[in-house]
Amino acid sequence: MTRSSHDPLPSRQQILDFIAKSAQPAGKREIARAFGLRGHDKIALKALLKDMADEGLIDSAPGRAFHKMGGVPKVTVLRIVDADGDQVFAVPESWQAEGKPPPRIRVIEGRRRSALAIGDRILARTEEAGHGVIAHPMKKLARGEELILGVVEMMENRAWLRPVDKKERRDTIISDLGNAQPGDLVLAEKAGRPPRITARVTEVLGDPFAPRSFSLIAIHKFGIPDHFPTEVITEAEQMAAQALGEGREDLRHLPIIAIDPVDARDFDDAVWATPDDDPANPGGFKAIVAIADVSFYVRPGSQLDRQAKKRGNSVYFPDRVVPMLPEALSADVCSLRADHDRAAMACHLQIDAKGQIATWRFTRALIRVRANIPYEQAQAAMDGGEHPWKAEALEPLWACWQLLSKARAKRDPLELNLPERRVVLDAEGRILSVAPREPLDAHRVIEDYMISANVAAAKALEAKKQPVMYRVHEPPSREKLAALKDYLETFNVPLALGQVVTPETFNRILDRVDILYPDSDETRVLITEQILRSQMQAYYAPVNAGHFGLALGSYAHFTSPIRRYADLLVHRSLVGAYHLDPARRETSLTGTEAERMTPIGELISACERRAMEAERETVDRYVAAFLATKVGEVLETRITGVMDFGFFATVEGLGGDGLVPVSTLGVERFHFDEKARTLTGAETGEQYRVGQRLELRLAEANPISAALRFELPEGANHLPFRGRRPESGRNNKAGGKDRRPTANKRGRPANIRHRGR
Repeated sequence: MTRSSHDPLPSRQQILDFIAKSAQPAGKREIARAFGLRGHDKIALKALLKDMADEGLIDSAPGRAFHKMGGVPKVTVLRIVDADGDQVFAVPESWQAEGKPPPRIRVIEGRRRSALAIGDRILARTEEAGHGVIAHPMKKLARGEELILGVVEMMENRAWLRPVDKKERRDTIISDLGNAQPGDLVLAEKAGRPPRITARVTEVLGDPFAPRSFSLIAIHKFGIPDHFPTEVITEAEQMAAQALGEGREDLRHLPIIAIDPVDARDFDDAVWATPDDDPANPGGFKAIVAIADVSFYVRPGSQLDRQAKKRGNSVYFPDRVVPMLPEALSADVCSLRADHDRAAMACHLQIDAKGQIATWRFTRALIRVRANIPYEQAQAAMDGGEHPWKAEALEPLWACWQLLSKARAKRDPLELNLPERRVVLDAEGRILSVAPREPLDAHRVIEDYMISANVAAAKALEAKKQPVMYRVHEPPSREKLAALKDYLETFNVPLALGQVVTPETFNRILDRVDILYPDSDETRVLITEQILRSQMQAYYAPVNAGHFGLALGSYAHFTSPIRRYADLLVHRSLVGAYHLDPARRETSLTGTEAERMTPIGELISACERRAMEAERETVDRYVAAFLATKVGEVLETRITGVMDFGFFATVEGLGGDGLVPVSTLGVERFHFDEKARTLTGAETGEQYRVGQRLELRLAEANPISAALRFELPEGANHLPFRGRRPESGRNNKAGGKDRRPTANKRGRPANIRHRGR
């Protein structure tokens, strides 16, 4: 580098030029080396750089590097703001250029893609490219906490933000309230550094207790896209208006029916079965599983496609659905409603007398569903009631299902049968009830037809050596099996780790539990939950590793393309493999999609996990709101977890976990056995264990955070505190000291003694 001989220091412009052109992060050391500065000149350079920062010419990136103010550092932290699998964009997490919006940076993922999702944070190396900046990820960072979702509260003439996340226990002072009012649900931005962190309100979301607000909390907390761009809605409407296409197999003469939940938001599958008249298949059946032909409307690379891929799946809340596709498709032309002609992908199955799938074929078809029947109505008809479509449609479906059920029993998949909670709302969105959904044969009937079609789709693509987006469920890890073995030993139920573990292994464990504990439903529920926790999480991938839970070697999702992007990919692959649309090749899987199946699978798997967490948290909030009217009542509960600081319990039949702190159990010392997961009183012998049913008083129910708190009812068997229980952990107003146990040096309650570590 050259500079004036009269001034040992480079000029401000020379420094800016060097920073801009440097291929590496430019800190004080690199600048000094570039301009040949030594000794006192380096001290003067430090002062010059400080002046330039004060003047707004440069800013410091993480570490020692500098960058031009209003530019992007060579190495910096970025936050992902848009990710659809093919294109990922980010913005700088810290942006200091006043009056200039942060740049939108294209993220270039390498061969080992990390399935970046919206909200993820990365440390990245950036470079100028054409008219913009691109970034190369170096490291994925922990999720940022720059945004807080909370409720505004006024205390002592100051505005505070109470977070909705029950894991976040601290309120934050609000430095900028904006238009928010006390009681509003808001989205706020963190400012400052610990310990002086404040919050600035960026968006007012409304009344957190209003109907439909609980799902809104989850939508904002998990960053779920809930609005379609105008151009995507327009494209959906244009595609919905097109003709259904020529050359479809006409199945409108068949009594195809759809059986769904009574509160279903969309209808993407319908079924039909009849005894097979083929002499080569005596005692067998023919069946059709007809699925909405979403691939006909959503073309690869279109704006609709990019939006669907970014969302990954629809998200279902008690009060709303956040669809993967705009309503013109998801709730209209792709929804298989009765008495409407619909485009479908038809899976034709030939099922033998043993319930095995003998043959299959796939066609693009035209169908007209005869009836949309709720599960409960279908079950009532088959239990002896009447229904207009009982003889022509329901009875053949059930007869064919008896064969499929035989094959399922022989396969012996994992049978856990844990109840699903159902929140019932009125027309205004107010809670009417929260209760487990009753299991019916009708549920299993449709499930087994869907499984058969999914298996056929996977095998059909394998036969043509075409790409498959498999639904993969791997066997439990050895670590999880070892933990389960230790737990089962506390019930005298053995689990040999040397054997080949199959779904049948767990089914036999539950059979043994029924023998050992014939009158204890709680023990079976408890062990069932532990077996569920030992399972691996299913995911999407183009490499087949089988489906452990279903005991299947090849399995793909084909039956719900309205709400799952994975199914849409399988449809496109089938269209290409079997030449189902030679006139419109743009509806089949593209070469780019085939090459990117791995990162797309990672992306939609992450979207699925996000949706599951959001749905579960929202139901928990509804449960807490339902229970808020019962604060002070004694309820039937079951202990779901025991820790050294207390135990968690859930209300039977409703769900929602609440804590009973060990400090409220009395002054006696409790022994915590980590292996057995029990708390045992040293003096009374009173024991609290996972799975135990007991009556507890509901002390608090917070619908916003979904947090519950329980306490022992009066008269419970524990040693009481001596004297008056103070209101807080400090000395009370009368000058007496709090008699509750204090924390020891490790932060654990002093009345806990640990065992089994």
